[in-house]
Amino acid sequence: MFAKLISGVLPQGLKLSALPSQCRVCHSWPAQPVCEACVGQFAQPHPRCISCALPLPAGMRHCGACLKNPPPLDRCLAAVAYAYPWQTLIQDYKFHAEPGLVRSFATLLRAAPWVEPALDEADLLLPMPLSAVRLKERGYNQALLLARQLEPKKTRADVLLRIQDTPAQHTLKRAERLTALNHAFAVEPLLASVLKGLRVVLVDDVMTTGASLYTAARVLKTAGASHVTGLVIARTE
Repeated sequence: MFAKLISGVLPQGLKLSALPSQCRVCHSWPAQPVCEACVGQFAQPHPRCISCALPLPAGMRHCGACLKNPPPLDRCLAAVAYAYPWQTLIQDYKFHAEPGLVRSFATLLRAAPWVEPALDEADLLLPMPLSAVRLKERGYNQALLLARQLEPKKTRADVLLRIQDTPAQHTLKRAERLTALNHAFAVEPLLASVLKGLRVVLVDDVMTTGASLYTAARVLKTAGASHVTGLVIARTE
């Protein structure tokens, strides 16, 4: 079972092929999990900081915090705000065994500004890894499913490792989140040379403080990655 979880194969009963009959937001039928009308209403693009994906006034590229202390990500992209209806849908995808939502999220991401070029230019897509404990509890890595839905041929799940189990980020206060992951990630030693000079996209579902993505990006840069983009479905604001 554990080998299947690592490889991204879903346990029995969790299938990506099941198609819902109603929009999860407006309940129109038949529809995809989120219909086109709801995407148009709730997924309008907004200007965001290119370094941390926080919303900005039009015409600005960086927020004040990133100008003062540039993060280790070279670029950060988010499709939507972590708010209604995406918050509930992501929680269902992540915690309530609904991996079939990954198709809708991948479509949402590809429609977001600058995501397609980032995927085209990337040499590798690396999903944010789960600890063995969290992976066993959940049954699948939601970031891995998303990366494979976006670019299956570029996705590698064996390069970036989670070597330390830490409390779930949503259970920690901001100050705790910023330090809890300091030693949580590592590059597989036998594959470190794979990263030399490559452009990498780090894939995750939600970005809050950025602690997870920033820590992983530092590890990848130390191993030789030349450019790291963070890519998430939603950004808290």
